[in-house]
Amino acid sequence: MRDALGGVQSVLVLGGGSEIALATVDRLVSGGCRTVVLAGRRPEALQDPADRLRGAGATTVETVAFDADDPSSHEKVIGEVFDRHGDLDVVLLAFGVLGSQEDFEEHPEHAAAAVTTNYVGTVSAGLVVADRLRAQGHGTLAVISSVAGERARKDNFVYGSSKAGADAFCQGLADSLAGSGANVLIVRPGFVRTQMTAGMPDGPFATTADKVADDIVAGLRSGAEVVWSPGLLRWVFTVLRHLPRPIWRKVSDR
Repeated sequence: MRDALGGVQSVLVLGGGSEIALATVDRLVSGGCRTVVLAGRRPEALQDPADRLRGAGATTVETVAFDADDPSSHEKVIGEVFDRHGDLDVVLLAFGVLGSQEDFEEHPEHAAAAVTTNYVGTVSAGLVVADRLRAQGHGTLAVISSVAGERARKDNFVYGSSKAGADAFCQGLADSLAGSGANVLIVRPGFVRTQMTAGMPDGPFATTADKVADDIVAGLRSGAEVVWSPGLLRWVFTVLRHLPRPIWRKVSDR
């Protein structure tokens, strides 16, 4: 459980190679978190960050195999992590595929695969985690969504639609957990400079993994339900969400 001051003591990351997730865990460990589980498709690739976290003060660091695209394995993999550690304060769901709209339109099977990861994987893993958090009576499922899901643009509508679905799912999941002691934190970053976006021109209000991590940790500390990163995007999308479609098409082309 969290310490007497509300500090996170344990965290499971689904999508352990995510730059945003690792930056978040760095901050949690520096704040006193001592148990870290990094779960990803290639656990051997997570050894370097695991070693770094041990050096930073985490006393228990584990890497496990987790495939977001294999929902049939989620209950077993996630359940075993909870069983081994007995209690988890935070589960950070950080996997996702950006992809290319041009590629998706040329190869619809690639689009289907990306949607499977971003939406189906989130639904499957999210339900398993929520069941465990509800049973233990506390804990936060933090899910990295995207402002792209607020209103789909024609240059990334496959990705945007998958994030819109995942975001809506997380809102409903949060409502279903009300009163259980567990909760959901939805994280909506804008354009983030990471390896996934390398070579792409910056979007408006571009940010970094470190800054998003700061916002996530602040959200965990305050018990927020939604975190926008940067925070200004909350107000920007309050307007953009309601623009008439002909105007939206012109604005989103820029």
